[in-house]
Amino acid sequence: MKKRLFRSTRDKKLGGVCGGLAEYFDIDPTLVRLLWAFVSLASIGCGVLAYFIAWIIIPEDNGGVI
Repeated sequence: MKKRLFRSTRDKKLGGVCGGLAEYFDIDPTLVRLLWAFVSLASIGCGVLAYFIAWIIIPEDNGGVI
């Protein structure tokens, strides 16, 4: 089965983007959140804009129901 990227409904703090990326790459969501925070601070807020764009573009996980 082909792997697809979804926003997480099980492991989300805000929009589920970091949780979904962690599920997709099979890594700890805390690492993804820390990396996102570092990128956001280092890029003077561009990471925040990227997060909200990803929130809009990436579909929410519907539990396997199409």
